[in-house]
Amino acid sequence: MAEWEAVVGLEVHAHLKTRTKMFCRCELEYGGNENTHTCPVCLAHPGALPVPNGKAIEQTLRLGLQLDCEIGERAEFARKNYFYPDLPKGYQISQYEAPLCGVGSFLVPTAHGDRSIGIVRAHLEEDAAKTVHAGGATGRSVGADYSLVDFNRGGTPLLEIVTAPDLRSAEEAMWFLRLLRQTIVELGISDAEMEKGTLRADVNVSVRECGEEGFRPRWEIKNMNSFTFIGRAIEAAVRQQIAAHEAGEELAQSTYDYDPDTDRLTVHRSKEEADDYRYFPEPDLVPVEPPAELVERLRGELSERPGDRIRRLAAELGFESASELVTTANEWKAEALIAEGVERKAAAAIAMNRGDFLPENAAPLARIVRANVTREALDDAFTAAAAGPIEAETYLAQTAVSDEDSLVPVIDAVLAANPDQVATYRGGKEGVLGFFVGAVMRETQGKADPKVVSRLLLEKLRG
Repeated sequence: MAEWEAVVGLEVHAHLKTRTKMFCRCELEYGGNENTHTCPVCLAHPGALPVPNGKAIEQTLRLGLQLDCEIGERAEFARKNYFYPDLPKGYQISQYEAPLCGVGSFLVPTAHGDRSIGIVRAHLEEDAAKTVHAGGATGRSVGADYSLVDFNRGGTPLLEIVTAPDLRSAEEAMWFLRLLRQTIVELGISDAEMEKGTLRADVNVSVRECGEEGFRPRWEIKNMNSFTFIGRAIEAAVRQQIAAHEAGEELAQSTYDYDPDTDRLTVHRSKEEADDYRYFPEPDLVPVEPPAELVERLRGELSERPGDRIRRLAAELGFESASELVTTANEWKAEALIAEGVERKAAAAIAMNRGDFLPENAAPLARIVRANVTREALDDAFTAAAAGPIEAETYLAQTAVSDEDSLVPVIDAVLAANPDQVATYRGGKEGVLGFFVGAVMRETQGKADPKVVSRLLLEKLRG
């Protein structure tokens, strides 16, 4: 039986944080009443002419520099022609052959070393309007009773980052996306919130036999706005494609919809290629020639990349902890605790696990926290530290249960009640240990000592 590998490329779209749209002066407002932020330009009235948003150009350059992209000396806007109800002009103003930011690379740290993911280009375009499919059972275009179009989003500055097909698993693709999102947010150019649609991705997936050169037909999964669903969609595509190849079926290059309820992909339409869009230079816009002094100023303003910080922190905290600390935006809390005299590892653990608190209020507690304090007491302490100064000793006096004779019956009961999870752990998935620890902590109302619980569970599970 052949061994297969996934081949994944991403097209990531981020709404830029500007006051107005890309080619007109309509103000941007998330959640505004439908069709209230429109004008003759973004509605494509005859004779209306576009004017580029200089702020959006500058923000695109910032990300391009952070991705080590080649900055175009002469970038051209182009017309990308296709017809859809949410595109009033019948074309989208985008970039193709001469983007603002060309070939680059994104260095992704992993537990096993760095991975360099190629960037094909990072280009600027206008977003389409928003189509809402109503009625029917699916809420999608297929099967809907009718569709409505909200033109408020039409014309929003949209930064698209196109990767090379360098990703080799769903897990790697999700990690890349999380790190890219953190980079975008730290640059201040976008909120990049998937649940709001200000960050979304198209995913291109194919498979090939290990060691095979070249690429087989790919499937494009459109407009994914959840890291979890992106991962599941990639895994579903890989499964379906491998099954098709092994059955001798011919695969066509197509666009697919992913249904998270059934965990299946269904074909939406045949996949377009660049020629189908009939790109040509936008006649109403002159080329953009970024001044060298602007590019150098922006380069000088760049801060340390999230991936570089993970690499630096991993030497002391371990890769998993460093990654979580940086990509959950809890790093500032850890640094604030460290500045208050808390040891780095303790500061990192508290920042990641204790929710919102004021570091200056929590520092006295964090500096002297003891391992045998109950989880309930710590939860109460850090909740109080979110509101104001606290008396640490009041909470630290509530010690955790570490007596083995008291804990063993609880652990035995939890294991007996979850035979499937026990089998999963013994089958090699050791991450299930956290499930058991959590169950014991719930049974003891947070009063058990987690370290003792973990040790006893390991003895039972490995025995």
